[in-house]
Amino acid sequence: MLEVSHLSKRFSDKYAVKNVSFQVNQGDSFGLLGPNGAGKSTTISMVTGLLSPDEGEVTMHGKTMRKHPKFLKQRIGLVPQTIALYDTLTARENLEFWGTVYGITGSKLKDNVNWCLRVAGLEDNTKQLVKKYSGGMQRRLNIAVGMIHRPEVLIMDEPTVGIDPQSRNHILQTVKDLNKQGITVIYTSHYMEEVQFLCERLAIMDHGQVIAYGSLNDVRQLAGTLATITIEAQGDLDSILKELQQDLSLKNLQNRDGALVLQSTNAAAAVSKVVLAMSQHGLQPANINVEEPNLEAAFLHLTGRQLRDGGEGAV
Repeated sequence: MLEVSHLSKRFSDKYAVKNVSFQVNQGDSFGLLGPNGAGKSTTISMVTGLLSPDEGEVTMHGKTMRKHPKFLKQRIGLVPQTIALYDTLTARENLEFWGTVYGITGSKLKDNVNWCLRVAGLEDNTKQLVKKYSGGMQRRLNIAVGMIHRPEVLIMDEPTVGIDPQSRNHILQTVKDLNKQGITVIYTSHYMEEVQFLCERLAIMDHGQVIAYGSLNDVRQLAGTLATITIEAQGDLDSILKELQQDLSLKNLQNRDGALVLQSTNAAAAVSKVVLAMSQHGLQPANINVEEPNLEAAFLHLTGRQLRDGGEGAV
């Protein structure tokens, strides 16, 4: 549906984004993950046509942003990191204004405004001036403005920055619900847990470049991270341990105080093998716990540093 091909952008003699490529399929919830300064916002600005790339192209439905900017912009909604609202207007007035910018009028404008207010959970605050809104309410209205023209693709640039946990949870659930309704989402964040909650596919950026790309499982496997499995059972675990050690797909096997602890790239297959071995020895698992590798571990493996250490040299 949307293809980003070899995008690069320099400021002065320094690359902010260098040779970035990824594809977003229709109905995807796609994450663009990386520390502050990784180049995410610059990439999004090129995808939406706010910045012209020095190299590369953005294509949607076979049409390029370079040759058909109006076609793409009509189908893309942007929720910027900064609040883009008129604080002396009400929520409804903001939505009506931005709707007319897109050429929407009459009953369609009214229907779109009402839909956006409902999605943002602001139906009871439509007459209140935006400057009197809490930070979380402004963020929710910021998202609503990005949806006023019912875009095919909704691009969200760090939409939960600086808000309280309750508002953050509301926004994350709203994004998930919009995606379930068929809206394709591109979600940029430096919060691992948000991308893991929302996105099935992602690209990790660092220092202006994509360093990992694919499904969540793809990225974990690229990083070489392993799931940790703990299976508790009573009985002779040492004999089972010796048997399982012959299987090269099971790593770091231990008998730890009445529980077999091991690691594997395929947790489901590993659990099946251990449970089968236990049943063959007349043992019954009492408790099974699987700790999947997370994106934090993947990022640490790929870069040698924590995500929140930040980055330099990109925007």
